[in-house]
Amino acid sequence: MALRTIRTLGDEILTKKCKDVKEITPRINELIDDMFETMYDAEGVGLAAPQVGVLKRIMIVDIGDDAPICLINPRIVDTDGEQTGNEGCLSVPGKVGKVTRPNYVKVLGFDREMKPVEVEGTELKARALIHEIEHLDGHLYTEKVEGALMDAEEAAAQEEEEMIQSDD
Repeated sequence: MALRTIRTLGDEILTKKCKDVKEITPRINELIDDMFETMYDAEGVGLAAPQVGVLKRIMIVDIGDDAPICLINPRIVDTDGEQTGNEGCLSVPGKVGKVTRPNYVKVLGFDREMKPVEVEGTELKARALIHEIEHLDGHLYTEKVEGALMDAEEAAAQEEEEMIQSDD
């Protein structure tokens, strides 16, 4: 396993649509292992292959609740509800923005053995799954931000202040 360089806003590869994975090869398995190592090193909750410079439909998510998720050729088949919250991205370091997304998502795809899988999620898990799938289609969350991007540290302090005030 090896750390890979995370591509950042302005890198053209982040705007390109990824190609389907036809078969699992040793190189694909190495890529997936490297993606997990890179995501954990960067303290992220998700990563898509184009973020490390590979135009393949592979994404990973680990929000810390269940086993880490690896999806190959994922597609969203159902959504419901709505949530609005601050969202960040390893490809847009140090920034967050308010984004409205579905509160529930159902995704179909394949696991590392190319066996069909169905993944459902709500709240953060739904947000992360949708966010990473959008990367595979060449889209960044910055396209959906309501208002301006904020400094991540400022946004965290602002959220903490709002929580304190709501407890009073």
